[in-house]
Amino acid sequence: MLAQIFAVVIFIAMFVFIVTEIVERHIVSLVSALLTMILVFGVGMHSFEAVWETLNISSFFSPGFWYAGAESHGSAAGINWETIVFIFGMMVMVEGMAHVGFFRWLCMRIAKMVKYQIVPIFFTFMVLSFVLAMFIDSITVILFLAAVTIELAVLLKFNPVPMILAEIFCANLGGSATMCGDPPNIIIGTSLGYSFMDFVTNTGVMALVSLIFVLVYFYLVFKKDLVSKAENMDYSTLPTPESAITDKKGFIISSVIFGVTVVLLVTHAQTGLTVSTIGVLVSIVTLAFSGKNAIMLLKKVDYKTIGFFIGLFVVIGGLEQTGVLEIVAGFIGEVSGGNIMVMLAIILWLSAIASAIVDNIPFATTMIPIIKALSAAYGVDLSVLAWTLAMGTDIGGSATPIGASANVVGIATAAREGYVIKWGPYLKKMVPATVIVVLISMVIIYMRYL
Repeated sequence: MLAQIFAVVIFIAMFVFIVTEIVERHIVSLVSALLTMILVFGVGMHSFEAVWETLNISSFFSPGFWYAGAESHGSAAGINWETIVFIFGMMVMVEGMAHVGFFRWLCMRIAKMVKYQIVPIFFTFMVLSFVLAMFIDSITVILFLAAVTIELAVLLKFNPVPMILAEIFCANLGGSATMCGDPPNIIIGTSLGYSFMDFVTNTGVMALVSLIFVLVYFYLVFKKDLVSKAENMDYSTLPTPESAITDKKGFIISSVIFGVTVVLLVTHAQTGLTVSTIGVLVSIVTLAFSGKNAIMLLKKVDYKTIGFFIGLFVVIGGLEQTGVLEIVAGFIGEVSGGNIMVMLAIILWLSAIASAIVDNIPFATTMIPIIKALSAAYGVDLSVLAWTLAMGTDIGGSATPIGASANVVGIATAAREGYVIKWGPYLKKMVPATVIVVLISMVIIYMRYL
């Protein structure tokens, strides 16, 4: 009982500090993890075994961590090192691509293809945000897309805020389509043993259908703002896409590495390579071809986010080891009365609403043991619960400025250039879009799985 009290208090305190942003979130999660080790596992449980299980170091020495073959690999309780290793590898690759100008080149190339017309740029950048976020972390997608959008806005004299908001939403939507697009999906996939194609054929379908409605919605909402104030613009004076490339050889190599990575991710269920193996291979190859820039790329990796994940997994491990999450699962089961339709609706809307208020990464991590317990207790297909959780957390995060990391990055990028996006205008445009996608997801889930 004492261990459960400690675990819950630490968890709630961690969430409060993350939401208020008084202290950086990686410090909050790592301090919370240390307190979990001392108070929950030490004082409350007197169990070194619980510490060892939560640290999960042994997973590195498991063959299934590196090569799953035809057998699905699900991570044990505690720190999900498969997620950590994969995210690190992708961060290294993305930094390599950014260093040679890949993202800026891609954005400028697309803008040139549509002859720098505002409405076509609006639609193509939304689709580009969706597609890139399917394979690259949505934070990175928005970081570069928002920067290029502002650059084009200055040159073509239009308001970049509507475009940035639409790009943020589409990045989160695209991230929901695949296993590697959004951190919650990486955690769900590696924890429950689902493949890249499992996500594509389930959440991917929901995301693609939703994208059609989202494109129409944002156009109708923003069409009055999608005008250029420039008169008699001489487009020949605009920077060429090629000028964005800082290293032609490195650009080609980065493009090939990215292409191979996509192929490896799409086929990992067939090849047996786990995402952790793919992450290691990608980082090694990127660093090998970076030469003298390898150290610089390693320094640019977002170690704060990695630390945040590690601390978070330990805190959730405390809730899991003490049985708190089983109690929560039992409560959801009782509220739903064991009715699958009600249970799915609760998970979807609870995930969406909670992820709009707090960061969707810790919420998704918390919910995974809960849906596993619900599946075991009520005989509900675990995969259906997983797809419901993924869509709720990924899409719900779009509703508020703090719901997902991509939102924070996009708003901060705009603010640095003098385009302040306040809570009121953000909520007015993004909440309806979020509700639309959640409703579409619920309809598809009911029609397809029940």
